[in-house]
Amino acid sequence: MWTYLARLILRRRYWNLGIILILISTMAFQAKKVTMSYEMTQMLPPTDSVSIVYEEFKNKFGEDGSVMFIGVKDPNLFKLEEFNAWYDLTDSIKQIDGVEGVLSISKIYYLSKNDSLKKFDFLPVFTEKPHSQEELDNKLKFVFSLKFYEDRLYNASSGFTMIAVTLDKEILNTKERVGLIYKLRDVCDNFGDKFGLEMHYSGLPFIRTITAKKIESELFLFVFLSLVIASVILLIFFKNWKIVAATMLIVVFTVVFVLGLVVLFGYKITILTGILPPLLIVIVVENSIFLLNKYHSEIIRHGNKIKALTRVVMFIGNANLLTNMTTAAGFAAFIVTGNQALIEFGIIASISIMVAYILTLFLIPIFFSFLNPPRVEHTAHLKKGIVTSLVYRIVHIVQFHRSIIYIVTTALVLIGIYGISKLKTTGRIVDDIPKSEKLYTDLLFFEENINGVMPLEISIDTKKPKGVLKLSTINKIEELQLVLGEYSELSKAVSVAEVVKFAKQAFYGGNEAMYALPNNQEKNFILQYVPKMQGNQRTIMNSFVDTSLQVTRISVQMANIGTTDIQRIKDELRPKIDSIFPPDKYDVKITGTSVVYLKGTNYLVKNLVMSLILALIVICILMALLFSSARMVLISMAPNLIPQIMTAAMMGFLAISVKPSTILIFSIALGISVDNAIHFLSRYRLQLRLNNWNIKISVIRALSETGFSMIYSSVVLFFGFIIFTLSSFGGTEALGYLIAFTLLVALLSNLFVLPSLLLTLDKRITTRRFSEPFLEIFDEELDIELDELEIEENDPRGHA
Repeated sequence: MWTYLARLILRRRYWNLGIILILISTMAFQAKKVTMSYEMTQMLPPTDSVSIVYEEFKNKFGEDGSVMFIGVKDPNLFKLEEFNAWYDLTDSIKQIDGVEGVLSISKIYYLSKNDSLKKFDFLPVFTEKPHSQEELDNKLKFVFSLKFYEDRLYNASSGFTMIAVTLDKEILNTKERVGLIYKLRDVCDNFGDKFGLEMHYSGLPFIRTITAKKIESELFLFVFLSLVIASVILLIFFKNWKIVAATMLIVVFTVVFVLGLVVLFGYKITILTGILPPLLIVIVVENSIFLLNKYHSEIIRHGNKIKALTRVVMFIGNANLLTNMTTAAGFAAFIVTGNQALIEFGIIASISIMVAYILTLFLIPIFFSFLNPPRVEHTAHLKKGIVTSLVYRIVHIVQFHRSIIYIVTTALVLIGIYGISKLKTTGRIVDDIPKSEKLYTDLLFFEENINGVMPLEISIDTKKPKGVLKLSTINKIEELQLVLGEYSELSKAVSVAEVVKFAKQAFYGGNEAMYALPNNQEKNFILQYVPKMQGNQRTIMNSFVDTSLQVTRISVQMANIGTTDIQRIKDELRPKIDSIFPPDKYDVKITGTSVVYLKGTNYLVKNLVMSLILALIVICILMALLFSSARMVLISMAPNLIPQIMTAAMMGFLAISVKPSTILIFSIALGISVDNAIHFLSRYRLQLRLNNWNIKISVIRALSETGFSMIYSSVVLFFGFIIFTLSSFGGTEALGYLIAFTLLVALLSNLFVLPSLLLTLDKRITTRRFSEPFLEIFDEELDIELDELEIEENDPRGHA
């Protein structure tokens, strides 16, 4: 088959080029339609109980994460000129398309008792800008008497106040949200510039938008850096601009294909799919290095260009197929996680890796069939240089100092096991933003003043229509609010109990001393004045109860704490809730974005562990097809599990938590790192047949031959991943240095540990079954004649 494929590629090169160009042009047309994702990542499947409860809550009360907070701390805000500018700012915000509601100290409402109609009128405190400082002071005195807003909208003692902007949730899930958020920020920044104030912004809509724009800008940065780094490394290794140009053209084709594929599947660019273009750049370069090294070695041996390119397809094309399949398997394992973002990532990544393989397999031979054979200086890297000396040194150590290799490896594994014991599983809703970023410091600003902006909701079903209006229920809600107030991580709660207190204060003419729950007699009078439910229109009442007055909510904001603390609070609250609301009479559920994130994180970590195990199984099956020997599969996997142990240990020592953004590293790294083992063992099996099953000579020669490509490809991969450390997202940054570290350890492990194990265990693992694979990487019978010649040309140190 591979002989036929080689002929097809080279004899039909014009047809192949035409088909590829048409395909890439089609994908380029699709790629122009690619868009960023602005939706909240769905961490749980829709069938999960926590997800179901959250959706039911949103259907009753609306989106809990659609409010943007604009805060400032300024004691001069209550001076006439600045306050009137704040009034204008609030009005300007209200006029922006996509803003559903605005609440600020200049647009604040109170309840006014209307005895003639026996109802409360919901009226603004400021109907126009105050004309004098005295008028403003009087109005503010009234505002500060409204306890409903105290420590929720303002803090009179610290000078903190904020604007809460409710945004249209339909716009929030489209690209229009970017313009909306930026317009809001620009309007507020103008106010801040005018009065020399630092404006602070937070809330999930703002955080998600700024994060998405950063992903978009970093995508272009990483693609550019990947191209530059890959070009420089190729130029250093091969000293040939034609090789660089050809490889970079294939890279461009691959990236275009990936972006087009995203559109064809109906997906959008997320923080995960955003790393695929630069990731595929290094994979294309890795494939190209193995193909080009084989091409150069063939030119050295016989000088026939077409014969060399044919043998490249026949031998390295086959080997690269398996290495790309194992890499794709590492990514495809994410498909079973149940998380939509990871499913999309797994599908696009695994398909794209195989497309990258096909493009390099076809285009490298085609491109170089049009070019002159490489000159002597272009193939010198295979005969002399730093890498050549390094490979010879490695061969010497493996031959004569294996005990040192085993001692060092054992020590590192023991240290690794200790480091793994220090691992912790946690994560935050806003977790991957650098502590120095304004986005993060603004989040801390709101935590300092109102204890947080992350939504936490408690849904209370009284199981009876109008059960919410019972004074006993309202008293229980107040009791639970007092419990919530004991947690410094939670903001001041808002509920129907606060609305009833607000109503009582209004009933007694605005007397702030009357901001308390009514007794049973007062309740009957006061509730007559409360606004009735008005269909879908959001009022002060139906913001907290459903239409049947059976279900109500308690809303709090939570600090950006870790999943461990969220779980602690949830576990501590449950028995307290059950003691206040007996489960046989009430159905109380804790929900909101914070709880969904907690369950989603635990769910993802569990499923990502399963995906890692699945990837390991799939890779082992692929290795078994290649080597037909269970012992050899175990030996080949052992050196590639050591890097996983060391990376997990590194996370433990550096206090990097196990969370969705870090655990996916292991599946990716495993799929890539095992490539070197495949190339080495494939060549080792060939050398066994060439050397009449002399294991020692076969190991040394296989290591001498594959060492170059293993080092070259690992250097490209290392620098290809290390660029992700420039990301402003902690998860992407961790992915960069952790995978780079894993691949570095994997290279050392495959260069030192794997050949050492083969030499030490000798014939106990190298059985005749090893020479009879299900999947043939090299056609040894075809390769044997020219390889005999190559043996003579090898350094005599290979004959140890």
